Amino acid sequence: MASSTDPFRLRAVLWDMDGTLVDTEPYWIAAERSLMDGHGLRWTLADSEAMVGQALPTVAAAMRERGLDLPIRTILDTVIGDVLAAVRREIPWRPGARELLDQLRAAAVPCALVTMSEAVLARAVADQLPEGSFAFLVTGDMVTHGKPHPEPYERALAVLRRAEPDLPTPAVVALEDSVPGVESARSSGVTTIAIPHVVPVPHHPDVQQWETLAGSTVADLQQALRARAALT
Repeated sequence: MASSTDPFRLRAVLWDMDGTLVDTEPYWIAAERSLMDGHGLRWTLADSEAMVGQALPTVAAAMRERGLDLPIRTILDTVIGDVLAAVRREIPWRPGARELLDQLRAAAVPCALVTMSEAVLARAVADQLPEGSFAFLVTGDMVTHGKPHPEPYERALAVLRRAEPDLPTPAVVALEDSVPGVESARSSGVTTIAIPHVVPVPHHPDVQQWETLAGSTVADLQQALRARAALT
């Protein structure tokens, strides 16, 4: 781990939730298809995959465009309710995620959850982790513009700067699995690592790609930050 005076020291890690921390994308896909099927409408796996990482109102709007004659809020409440019920039955953690969180907590590196899921679902997941795993949550119902807009990560940076006003943006690492999530993080200026899961993420010179979080360490995150600094 870098010393406390190192200007390239890892200062914080921002975590996406669905697909990065937990493997809940199948829950979302099932919930979307169930709602559409119940109204006699077609919604394919490809349709769901195209929505991975998007802000939930964007998903609901796409379902309405396919003929689902329900208010956006009703669609969201129905789909979120189904996913929440599934999460309460079983949380499918992504490989290596909890282990890395444990390491970061032991190293006193603050973490936050930056997710397009709404607070009720994010808290249901976060509450199953050791206390202090996340310093705070930024959820989809807290922002005006969801991913791929940078607002979710900009909001997280603003919260971090309440404790550390001079926090350098590139000293914060974001972990993401989707195209919208990676674009949101990258556009905010944080060091971004993509761990593609359900859908591929195109390579970008500013974004590192890891196959998995399994076996990853705090030192690996520090090295990713240094590699980004060397490029810029």
